[in-house]
Amino acid sequence: MKILDLIKSRRSIMPGQYNNSLIDDRDINLILEAANWAPTHKKTEPWRYKVLKNQIKDDFGNFMGKKYKELTPNFSNFKYKNLIEKTKKSSVIILICMQRDPNESLPEWEEIASVSMSVQNMWLMATNLKIGAYWSSPKLINFIGEFIPLENGERCLGIFYMGKYDYQTSIRSPRPIDDKVKWFK
Repeated sequence: MKILDLIKSRRSIMPGQYNNSLIDDRDINLILEAANWAPTHKKTEPWRYKVLKNQIKDDFGNFMGKKYKELTPNFSNFKYKNLIEKTKKSSVIILICMQRDPNESLPEWEEIASVSMSVQNMWLMATNLKIGAYWSSPKLINFIGEFIPLENGERCLGIFYMGKYDYQTSIRSPRPIDDKVKWFK
């Protein structure tokens, strides 16, 4: 697939669209290898990933549901069940984390940008492998360290749900790039 075609075909494929097919570890490793080739400022490579499969993945959904119930004054049973179901419907969940060296002078936004580019590489590889993916960043990610150990200086930036799917993806029609660019010559 040509690179621009691949980029144009990348979509958020939600867990409700996943079928019951498992993602092979070989494909997960290809996705993570693609992530590792992202650009990075001063070669800090701040991306860190936690791969959740099988029972730990389902336990994570239960943890998120419990945290939501515990912390939400306007509790919604629909949202509670959705948090749990998203994890059950996913074949694999990858926690998107960032490791910062407290002595490094790089601005935090540069490290977040590197992690984001790493995730885009994962997403493009998943698209190429016909694996659906969706990045979610709920407020609850601030509590992930209560579920799975994080290193000193590491924090979670999101949850990357993945699963195989049978559906056709929608066609996206972004506004023309000319509407977003000003040339100065």
